[in-house]
Amino acid sequence: MELQSIKRVYLIGIGGIGMSGLARYFAHLGCIVCGYDRTSTDLTDQLHNEGIQVIFDDREDWIPLSFQTPNECTLIIYTPAIPRDSVILNFFRKNGFELFKRSQVLGLISKSMFTIAVAGTHGKTTTSCLVAHILKDSGKDCSAFLGGIASNYDSNVLYGKNDIVVIEADEYDRSFLTLHPDIAIITSMDADHLDIYGSHQGLTESFRLFAAQVKENGTLIFHEDLPLTVRGITYSGHGPADAKALNIRIEQGDFYFDFKNSDTVIDNIRLGIAGLHNIENATAAIEVALKLDIAPELIRNALGSFKGVKRRFEYIVKTDQHIYIDDYAHHPEELRAAITSVKRLYPDKKLTTIFQPHLYTRTRDFADGFAQVLDMSDELIMLDIYPARELPIEGVDADMILNRMKLPDKRKCGKQETVDLVRISKPELLLTVGAGDIDGLVAPLKNALENV
Repeated sequence: MELQSIKRVYLIGIGGIGMSGLARYFAHLGCIVCGYDRTSTDLTDQLHNEGIQVIFDDREDWIPLSFQTPNECTLIIYTPAIPRDSVILNFFRKNGFELFKRSQVLGLISKSMFTIAVAGTHGKTTTSCLVAHILKDSGKDCSAFLGGIASNYDSNVLYGKNDIVVIEADEYDRSFLTLHPDIAIITSMDADHLDIYGSHQGLTESFRLFAAQVKENGTLIFHEDLPLTVRGITYSGHGPADAKALNIRIEQGDFYFDFKNSDTVIDNIRLGIAGLHNIENATAAIEVALKLDIAPELIRNALGSFKGVKRRFEYIVKTDQHIYIDDYAHHPEELRAAITSVKRLYPDKKLTTIFQPHLYTRTRDFADGFAQVLDMSDELIMLDIYPARELPIEGVDADMILNRMKLPDKRKCGKQETVDLVRISKPELLLTVGAGDIDGLVAPLKNALENV
């Protein structure tokens, strides 16, 4: 497939954060772009407003006629999250189309570019957005394919005027092995996606393969704690790494730190977002920027102006009466990072956490870990599992976590009941966490807090 010959693009699963970025990219190039997804969301509404047709019925007669005959000008992209029995997916398969995964298309796009790839079971979205923002804000410039909506740009795809591209490299389904980056960051390798990898060892081996795909004379940057025996630059916010964050502190609600590597010191950096984990993410991003010869003062300025990523430690309400933070965390270690940061910022406030488990397999595999971390809250409201692509597993439900918790003040609620509880109790410190459709509660919960 030659990218320059593509005139029409159809995306199966177009509403996903990564797929919608590709849809926007090809529309930006002037291609006719349309696609299918199961449900309408704010993101699919935005795509529609940008002139991209999205359908929600899994029927082949809804596929435009111009997409029904294979040719070199038509590109069909699908996400592995789409069920194998999808009517539209199987229409293209049965009619002689060559189908490409999102990751394969990213590999094609980045093949002739200077590629900065950010991988990790958590932390990769914020880190890739930090890297892209530093490059943009400093005037270095880049294009970027991000796994979240960067608040500074209100988009998950950025367009640059040079040949540098920042890509969030997804480990799910080994997708990141289509990339051969010039610079790679690995933020974390915690056990996850065990339905795909079978074991933590299988996941770790996949990350090692990704690390080995960095181009000759390229740069690998990885967290000090990771079990990688390859040559690279380590970073940390707490250990003796090659690049480190020092003197981490909170001043008037903002996080500050100093950066130090073998030949550069940047003092008194204010990070525009909160969270101890984000200090480490910023440390990796600084190391990338220095490799690209961006001046320390420009790096400091960019980090101060960074507004974060939607649903990554995002402040929804911040008043004297109420603090409400929303986060995408859906793995025990992500939850630990979010809750630890909230409690460090607001040690004197009672923390109410609302959690929606994501996937039956992840709930089954990490029930003990979820219970242990959620016990750090003062009060917990548990929602039902968001199944995404999965069918129910017998014996696996939200109670599997709840019953393992020691926290006295815990309960399971439906969504409307949760909003009603918040409206009545008006917690002073509220945290919503989860990767499913819990984001649909953000506006109602904000309204419940703010309305007397």
